[in-house]
Amino acid sequence: MNSYNLKEIKPNSFFSKTSYLDEAFVITAPEMPLTSEIVNLLDKWKFTEIVSEGNPNKEFVGAITAGNTKIVNPGSVELSQQSDADKLEKAESFYTAFLAFVDNLFIRAGVSDELDFKLISDKIRDMVEYIKEERRFLMRIIKTMEPADDKNYLSTHSVRSTILAIIIGTYLKLPNYRLIEMGVAALVHEVGMLKLPSNIYLAHRPLNAQEQKAILTHPILGYSMLKSSDFPLAVCLAALEHHERENATGYPRRLTTDKISMYAKIIAVACSYEALSSKRPHKEAKDGYTGLLELLKNEGKQYDETIVKALVLSLSIYPIGLYVLLSNGKKGQVVDINPENPRFPVVQVFGEFTPDGKIKTRQTAQDVLSIVRPLNRSEIES
Repeated sequence: MNSYNLKEIKPNSFFSKTSYLDEAFVITAPEMPLTSEIVNLLDKWKFTEIVSEGNPNKEFVGAITAGNTKIVNPGSVELSQQSDADKLEKAESFYTAFLAFVDNLFIRAGVSDELDFKLISDKIRDMVEYIKEERRFLMRIIKTMEPADDKNYLSTHSVRSTILAIIIGTYLKLPNYRLIEMGVAALVHEVGMLKLPSNIYLAHRPLNAQEQKAILTHPILGYSMLKSSDFPLAVCLAALEHHERENATGYPRRLTTDKISMYAKIIAVACSYEALSSKRPHKEAKDGYTGLLELLKNEGKQYDETIVKALVLSLSIYPIGLYVLLSNGKKGQVVDINPENPRFPVVQVFGEFTPDGKIKTRQTAQDVLSIVRPLNRSEIES
């Protein structure tokens, strides 16, 4: 057995042979990547290394490889294309850099109310272009990168809500300039929270009546901050209205349907889904499937149905990145949507391989290969 320091292994590496924590505890099979989530869990448990008779590689090695070429069939050689592992690594780097930008942005805004519309717009423009090209890899990375327990969740929530809002806006065919403006609004929709004591919005306990009342002021505080920094009115209104609901049960003005701006409607759905499917100081995350079902119930018609439908058709009922149990008894991961039917997305099936040794990607279908249910965290890690 060879020992490997976890900090020296690149995220999403595939070991050529099974990796172990000890002689009995399996970490990954050869066809399963060592994700950032697994590494973070091991680090949390104070483990620093794993062992394997194999070696870590950028992609699953199921075929004979040599240099930059891959032997596919006897007598035929082709240049290997950029692997999923490469794209996942780039998506992680892009996401991490963007999150660092937002962390710094919010620190400055909290101290000095400093917000620069052009600076944020330029960053959102980059995000829009990246989502158009590599959305499915970015969504897979989001599922494997939970923030640390002690991290301010506002930055993570804002970034993930922005990604979801842009995906919804893309499905709704918003022109590019509106996607960018709406993306800016999604990124800053919670800036009003920065004017409140952090021990309120990061509380690990139920809030008292006075603290709950303070939380309800954050849309107004955000609107004032953005207006004083000369942000477009559409962006300011989105921050003010993102907690409004179609049935007038929202706040701060109890608006209804057509009185709520489009950006606010989109952000309401995006940030509600993000909140349902992500860990918070006071709750555990639900899987994306359960989160979408709750939005689809749309009890009391809180959300614009067109926008909820756009989210579902953009992500599928089983969102990209979700680990699932398949009808053939194997585990897999959702890697792309099926625009024709959100119930049957594209999955990578662990344990099934293409002739060149990659994990097989298959379209799920009613009577061929279907998703039985999402996997919980313990099942993914087992």
